[in-house]
Amino acid sequence: MDIALLLALGLLAQSLGPSLGVSAQKRPSILYPWQRAPAPGRVRRAWVIPPISVSENHKRLPYPLVQIKSDKQPLGSVIYSIQGPGVDEEPQGVFSIDKFTGKVFLNAMLDREKTDRFRLRAFALDLGGATLEEPTDLEIVVVDQNDNRPVFRQEAFTGQVLEGAVPGTYVTRAEATDADDPETDNAALRYSILEQSSPQLFSIDEHTGDIRTVQVGLDREVVAVYNLTLQVADMSGDGLTATASAIITLEDINDNAPGFTGDEFFMEVTEAISGVDVGRLEVEDRDLPGSPNWAARFTILEGDPNGQFAIHTDPKTNEGVLSVVKPLDYERCEQYDLTVEVQNEAPLQAAAPRAERGQARVHVQVQDVNEAPVFQENPLRTSLPEGALPGTPVASFSAQDPDTQQLQRLSYSKDYDPEDWLQVDRATGWVQTQRVLSPASPFLKDGWYRAIILAFDDASPPRTATGTLSIEILEVNDHAPELSPPSGSVCSKPDQGSGLLLGATDEDLPPHGAPFHFQLSPRVPELTQNWSLSQINVSHARLRLRHQVQEGLHRLSLLLRDSGQPPQQREQPLNVTVCRCGQDGACLPGAAARRTGGAGVSLGALVIMLASVILLLLLALPVALVTRSRQQSGDKGLLHGLHDDLRDNILNYDEQGGGEEDQDAYDINQLRHPTELAALRAPLGRPPLRRDAPFSRVRPQPPRMLPTSPADIADFINDGLEVADSDPSVPPYDTALIYDYEGDGSVAGTLSSILSSLGDEDQDYSCLRGWGPRFARLADLYGTP
Repeated sequence: MDIALLLALGLLAQSLGPSLGVSAQKRPSILYPWQRAPAPGRVRRAWVIPPISVSENHKRLPYPLVQIKSDKQPLGSVIYSIQGPGVDEEPQGVFSIDKFTGKVFLNAMLDREKTDRFRLRAFALDLGGATLEEPTDLEIVVVDQNDNRPVFRQEAFTGQVLEGAVPGTYVTRAEATDADDPETDNAALRYSILEQSSPQLFSIDEHTGDIRTVQVGLDREVVAVYNLTLQVADMSGDGLTATASAIITLEDINDNAPGFTGDEFFMEVTEAISGVDVGRLEVEDRDLPGSPNWAARFTILEGDPNGQFAIHTDPKTNEGVLSVVKPLDYERCEQYDLTVEVQNEAPLQAAAPRAERGQARVHVQVQDVNEAPVFQENPLRTSLPEGALPGTPVASFSAQDPDTQQLQRLSYSKDYDPEDWLQVDRATGWVQTQRVLSPASPFLKDGWYRAIILAFDDASPPRTATGTLSIEILEVNDHAPELSPPSGSVCSKPDQGSGLLLGATDEDLPPHGAPFHFQLSPRVPELTQNWSLSQINVSHARLRLRHQVQEGLHRLSLLLRDSGQPPQQREQPLNVTVCRCGQDGACLPGAAARRTGGAGVSLGALVIMLASVILLLLLALPVALVTRSRQQSGDKGLLHGLHDDLRDNILNYDEQGGGEEDQDAYDINQLRHPTELAALRAPLGRPPLRRDAPFSRVRPQPPRMLPTSPADIADFINDGLEVADSDPSVPPYDTALIYDYEGDGSVAGTLSSILSSLGDEDQDYSCLRGWGPRFARLADLYGTP
């Protein structure tokens, strides 16, 4: 009730209060109807309203549900109200009550699947708003109706079962739901199979929906997939229904044995080849393609004792592919008759019948072709001693032609013989040497020489075979050991020094070399009186004096022997110088000189020295010719017309300087002041001879007096030039020197007397007047008058 209604009821109570005998003390409680007024007399029991049931989907509205009534006031004096879901809470407007009569009405259809019950509270007030009764609960229960069909959880259920499964084998489960009250028959579901193939092979549990096999006869090769139509109904099978499908797949088992499509197969193959396919063996199997129950495996039972054939399976077609793994020989067998069996990779079920054609005969015809010759032993190994003479037999490297039914002739030739050492007979293949093979050949590998021989027939086209001939070159003991060194020295006293260490070398390879055996020559037994020889190791021995002997050169003879079979030995001379030694065991210097002077020179040393001298002469001859040619051309080109005195004009030097910049070609001090020149002429030893003068001694010139006046300078210079030209011990510095490189030029003029003799008209001596009184006289003598 709203506030306005309560206030109206309060005013009505005030106006009616005196007439009704209401005391002044009770008036405030009328103004506050929510306050409960004390009632005189005994307290009565509160309301008890049982639950009210109403069917969902009720269409006659409004529909009276119940009437509540309070006996506290007479009819018309009580106001009734309800509260709760469906009234003043969502969903609102579903229920209502007549406030004066207390009748409760249903105003809208109910859906149990949304709300299965409503809980309301009922109130009773008097006209003044006072509570007449304690608020009581009003429960309205919605009664279910079968207004929902059952629904399968999925449209199609799938399952798998092995073919041949026994009855009662579980396959899959179908499940459904119903939104109606599960406590009623409206949700009591029952399952059934509406449709399946004939005969009836599957059943479904009506309560649980489990699908199982019911009898034998499931054969994947007959029917691989079964499609069932399922139904579910509520009301224990008599109500609303729904349908779905069940797809059941049969899983394959190996219940069918593979078999050949025929009893016999015929094939052809060429001889002398391998790794080729001959033909295919077709089989059939009803099991699932691609599975191990279908995959075939082939076995050759008979007809192939040497394992020349093999069969593998083509994974796409399941055919057996027959191939040759070893070359066939037409001359040995023209046709092969094979017995072949086929099985599956997976084992066959015990109850499955065997195939009628589990075995087949395969006939393989071999075709004859021209085959290459065959060397019986390849590679052929043999050996020869080194130094074998030409014509020495090596081996008979012949081949055979496998084509025995064809008349063919074989021929032989060399394909590889890097040293051209061998000769092969074209008709027989007989191999012999045609020259001596050097052991130092680069084509010998670890003592083996390899050659390749060809054998070919005369068929069309011809076939060729390649054979390898390996020849071991055996080492022969054909060299005696040589002494090294062939000379040496020992101390004259046996207790001094360590003796002479002797070694030996051998050109032969092991085992024809060391250990070497050293021995004093048995032909000269007296050697053992003064000398002793002791072995140190396999290649060296030590020579010692037994007692002191005369110093000087002693010639001994030693016998050297190797360890070859048969051994080689040689007597070799040994030059031993006996000398005086110091404390350290080395020869003293004087003794060393006598040892060197007395030592003989071996033939080898003489040959080397003679060859060296001849080589030097051959090298010097071209140099002398070139030098002579240059001298002649230089004389003609430089001094043409000046042949009166070549000695005073040209000097030939082995080393030509480089002009004024070269300070080593001539003595520049000779051009200095005469007083300085005299000071530099101190004798230092034997003076060198001039190379352009005769090799004879000239009487020494007396010392010259220096000029005392400028008038004597000209005489001094003339005398000096004459002395210089006639002096054989020094070069003529007043000559023209020819240089390969003359430098960068000079600011000074020439003073050569040779150039002066060409003509005074070519010389200008006037510049000498500016040099002082001494040179003025020269200008007067040589200058223009």
